[in-house]
Amino acid sequence: MATVIQSTPSLTATTTTTTAATATSFYCFPQSLLSSSPPHSPIFLFPKTPPPPPPFSSLSNFKLRKTHHHRPRFSTSPTQPLSLTPTLLPSESSCGSSSSPNDAQNSLVDTLFDLLRLSARYSDAQLVSAVHACILKLQEHTHLSNALISAYLKLGLLSEAYNVFLGLSCPNVVSYTALISGFSKSNREHEAVELFFRMRDSGIEPNEYTFVAILTACIRILDLQLGLQVHAMIIKLGVLEDSVFVSNALMGLYGKCGCFLFVLKLFDEMLHRDIASWNTVISCMVSEFMYDKAFELFRDMQRNDGLRVDHFTVSTLLTACTGSASIMKGQEVHAHAIKVGLEANLSVNNALIGFYTNCGGGVKDVAALFERMPIRDMITWTEVITAYMDFGLVELAVEVFDKMPERNSFSYNALLTGLCRNGQGSRTLELFIKMVEEGVDLTEFTLTSVLSACGLLMDRKISEQIHGFILKIGFGSNACIEAALLDMCTKCGRMEDAEKIFRRWSFDQDTSVIWTSMICGYARNGQPDEAISLFNISQSEGTMVVDEVASTSVLGLCGNIGYHNMGKQIHCHALKSGFLSDLMVGNALLTMYSKCWNMDDAIKIFNNMPTHNTVSWNGLLAGHLFHRQGDEALALWSKMKKIGTKPDNVTFVLTISAYRHTNSNLVDDCRSLFSSLKSVYDIEPSSDHYASLVGVLGYWGLLEEAEEMISTMPFEPHASVWRALLDSCRIHLNTTIGKRVAKRILALEPKDPSTYILVSNLYSASGRWHCSEMVRENMRDMGFRKHPGRSWIIFQNKIHYFYARDKSHPQTKDIYSGLEILILECLKAGYVPDASFVLHDVEEHQKKDFLFNHSAKLAATYGLLMSRPGKPIRIVKNILLCGDCHTFLKHVSVVTKREIFLRDSSGFHCFSNGQCSCKDYW
Repeated sequence: MATVIQSTPSLTATTTTTTAATATSFYCFPQSLLSSSPPHSPIFLFPKTPPPPPPFSSLSNFKLRKTHHHRPRFSTSPTQPLSLTPTLLPSESSCGSSSSPNDAQNSLVDTLFDLLRLSARYSDAQLVSAVHACILKLQEHTHLSNALISAYLKLGLLSEAYNVFLGLSCPNVVSYTALISGFSKSNREHEAVELFFRMRDSGIEPNEYTFVAILTACIRILDLQLGLQVHAMIIKLGVLEDSVFVSNALMGLYGKCGCFLFVLKLFDEMLHRDIASWNTVISCMVSEFMYDKAFELFRDMQRNDGLRVDHFTVSTLLTACTGSASIMKGQEVHAHAIKVGLEANLSVNNALIGFYTNCGGGVKDVAALFERMPIRDMITWTEVITAYMDFGLVELAVEVFDKMPERNSFSYNALLTGLCRNGQGSRTLELFIKMVEEGVDLTEFTLTSVLSACGLLMDRKISEQIHGFILKIGFGSNACIEAALLDMCTKCGRMEDAEKIFRRWSFDQDTSVIWTSMICGYARNGQPDEAISLFNISQSEGTMVVDEVASTSVLGLCGNIGYHNMGKQIHCHALKSGFLSDLMVGNALLTMYSKCWNMDDAIKIFNNMPTHNTVSWNGLLAGHLFHRQGDEALALWSKMKKIGTKPDNVTFVLTISAYRHTNSNLVDDCRSLFSSLKSVYDIEPSSDHYASLVGVLGYWGLLEEAEEMISTMPFEPHASVWRALLDSCRIHLNTTIGKRVAKRILALEPKDPSTYILVSNLYSASGRWHCSEMVRENMRDMGFRKHPGRSWIIFQNKIHYFYARDKSHPQTKDIYSGLEILILECLKAGYVPDASFVLHDVEEHQKKDFLFNHSAKLAATYGLLMSRPGKPIRIVKNILLCGDCHTFLKHVSVVTKREIFLRDSSGFHCFSNGQCSCKDYW
């Protein structure tokens, strides 16, 4: 059965009949509202095979009544949309003789208003469309049309709302305001602006809600000029004095556009303020890094206006605590949130996770918060993943990710960047491939993280594949990604490709970044001359602004190549520019001086730093270890404990290693410290911690204990642990254990040439020449090459490189003549060449020639020739110094009465008066 309705143009039906027919929907309205058919003509409803409708009832008698679960008399089940059933249609009696036409129409309009409110409340687009069909048959009713626009907008149907608006002959301020607000919130801000000016041109004055809507558009597109024009209109119309909402919107605009003083002026002039006013100005203070002022305003709000804080206030204050690293204030804010009943609020808990992650809280604090949260959203899960990654708990972060009920690009990116930040290059790429396969949106952030992972792997082939993929998907013209591509190329040995990117750089932003990347790339790829030349060009042309980041990078370069003078220049620049208060710059200066043979200046930098973080303490600890100052490192560790500085994983790796360089055997203390990692500091010992302990035990001759400890490790030992033991076997010439250890390492890393070199050196040192040669033969058969030894010395701002038996230097003749004289003088002083550092298959008369022409001897001779008498010589060597060169340089320090400082892969050697600071163990 379906309904056939006979209607008149005046909407006063006189007869209603029913007949078998079809219907499109359960929305069965009077057909006079749905069709332009002539009166009395039969019009069939849909669907064609409907269920039989219940009897009609009168719309005029219809009242909204609550049903079970507080639902109205409309379907809201998942399978059926919110629907107006046939029982809600006006009957003949309700629209006819019992009431006047005006009463019937007013009753219908009221009902349509109610239906629009319900459709928006229950998100039923089908019902809105049905009501819209009814409205179309009424005389134009602006208020009802405005309600229809509002309903469409609440359902996100902006185009439908705009079509309704276009159909109005006389839209009013409410019509315009609704559409302007809809456009502003739907990323169509420019259309909102166009509509606002069309309204002004039509002579309609905006009200406070219109101004809030257009200011919202200005905020979203950060259009300060338009905002100033709107502000002028607001002042002209006198809206500002009466509306808190408009004042708040203006403050929001000026805050987003960085007009800090405008925000304060507006705030001071407000006659009335609500919590949003205070939140806006507090947020502005936090964005300007004025954290103390933000807390002052918070106290003023409570003292003067007596307003109750909301979740936004608490979240903003926690951001301030995170930015200022103020653990005490953060805990106060946390306590206040509990006091006012916000401890279960989702955004507050998310902010607390971020605070405890970044401000010295422990992983237990974060885990406890997460477990207590009654509600979790995507942000919560993502924050916890980030927190665990920041704590170095990679597996726990991956476990949380796997348990997420749903994921988005932000959660994927949190895991991706966390893996990269924790040195997990291969896993980062695996996750990236998964993201591509699953169709996850790839953002600029995603791709820069992947490029960083390629840089970690230093794999040329993989880097080329990722490079090609990025160009293929169209991200090659993005400045941030281009900068990351350049950095990846420098780390993967692709300097030619890096130079191409550098030469074609056309972006205005990140100019300093790419200059810094190229300078560091040259240094990283053994081209420090090019690095220094490029740095000098950048300074003379003014193309590179040496800011805090650039200063940090160049200081790292100076430290790595031992360029003390350039490091001092950057130090002076940082002093003049006011960068010394920057923690990152201070840490870089500390590391630079410690790597450039100057621990006294490194300690001065540390003592003069306004604040320290764990990186600062670790930097000074590492400096003491570079200089083999174990006792000083342990004294620094004691100071850290005394003042309550929280150590991290790296701190313990360094502190354990310090026991290797103490003046007396403190192995028992080292064992106690290692045992306290879990029991006292709640840190699970990693491979790096075990490797450090093995190095200490091996250094003090406890090789069997070290081997036994490795065999009882709770997880499979990493190759670095075995390598630490192999190095100790080299020091103590223990080939028995060394042979077993070498087999273990080669099983784990069969393609690492450094292992073969270690084993070969061990056999050579113990006189087992045949075994040493067999190891090197295996290397050659597998295509491995030993990284060539190289020594360098810096003179007159130029780096002078030397290789064994190298004669490419322009002063070769003078260097070799000087070396011959120096060798004769050392021989007279008791120097005995040790031919064991030359392979056995070399003819006897060639052994001394090879031995005397090692790169360290050539560099030392050049330094003695070119420097003033009595001035120390500073040499850097890229690999371990051989035993014969070590003995030779001790004798040189006697015959020349010079101090010789040499840095090799094991640390610093200070040769003075025939002694070395390493005590002949390196």
